[in-house]
Amino acid sequence: MAQVPLHEHHVSLSAKFGPFGGWQMPIEYAAGTIAEHNAVRNKVGIFDVSHMGKIKVSGKGAKEFVNSIFTNDLNRIASGQAQYSMLCNESGGIVDDLIVYLVSDDEVRIIPNASNADAVVAVLEEEAPIEITIEDLHLVQGIIAVQGPNSQTLLAQLNLPHGMEYMHFHDVIWRDENVSVCRTGYTGELGYELVAENEAIIQLWEELLKNGEGLDLLACGLGARDTLRTEMGYVLHGQDISEDISALQARTSWAVGWNKQKFIGKTALEAQKAIGPKNLAWGLVALDRGIPRSHMLVTNGEGDVVGETTSGTFSPTLQRGIALALLNPAFGEGDVLNVDVRGRALRVEVVRPPFVDSSPR
Repeated sequence: MAQVPLHEHHVSLSAKFGPFGGWQMPIEYAAGTIAEHNAVRNKVGIFDVSHMGKIKVSGKGAKEFVNSIFTNDLNRIASGQAQYSMLCNESGGIVDDLIVYLVSDDEVRIIPNASNADAVVAVLEEEAPIEITIEDLHLVQGIIAVQGPNSQTLLAQLNLPHGMEYMHFHDVIWRDENVSVCRTGYTGELGYELVAENEAIIQLWEELLKNGEGLDLLACGLGARDTLRTEMGYVLHGQDISEDISALQARTSWAVGWNKQKFIGKTALEAQKAIGPKNLAWGLVALDRGIPRSHMLVTNGEGDVVGETTSGTFSPTLQRGIALALLNPAFGEGDVLNVDVRGRALRVEVVRPPFVDSSPR
């Protein structure tokens, strides 16, 4: 399994590791997942997410080229802004969801998911005209996510830009190193993601820990990242979206540029839109004691299967079980259903995420 540049730093913080997308990643530290979750909701936490992919697309017409591949419309944003988008297959399934950073008409950066980075690179390389260069920077750059109400104060202490609007980014020189400071994140809180060469990532991690001592900062693992994103209803590829689940089913079609002339999977998605998806994503909140997990059957009062959970966890904020699920379109908000939790029927209410009142502001 691959190791991130900060691996030894995680070892020194007594991290518990687990496999994720082909990488050995910290799942939690000594404080535990719930404490890390609450630190992000109330104070500030930092995550090493260097396992995520990093791709640079450059050359004359790079923006136009990328716009012909991914679902969202880059003409909706300006240089210095970021955009959530998806790479689909020809049948409309989602190969990956990703963030696209528009530098200029001739340079675009892309952050795909760790396990799908190679697939995204392969599609871009296959489709790129000769004047477009695709650079896979997965192993030479790292990413630190700084998330929580105190994240702005923490970045200010490091003399990093912190006043930009959500889904904007700035490129700066920090201690003679190039750092991209992005107002993005996967937690639903005020936060930033710092992208830099591996050597700079190590320096940034050390300085963030040092300066965060007075802000109740905690290093956070992927366990807290998962509970935080689930509370916000943010999808996870391989569970809530996949090559077998479309944007219409997952309710991520707001990131589809329907009026664009071209993107991969457009014809299939338009056909599905015309007839309606076979199932739809909803949130489920447990009404009884119990925690739903992924791939559990959802049934109605008569015991008929009406869906399946895609993600599930204990919500530290709500102090109850929550889940994301794909349900028969006949069911919707306010309905009470059951989740089969290892043979026991757990009553759940269908809700529209997010589960908690939070915003990246």
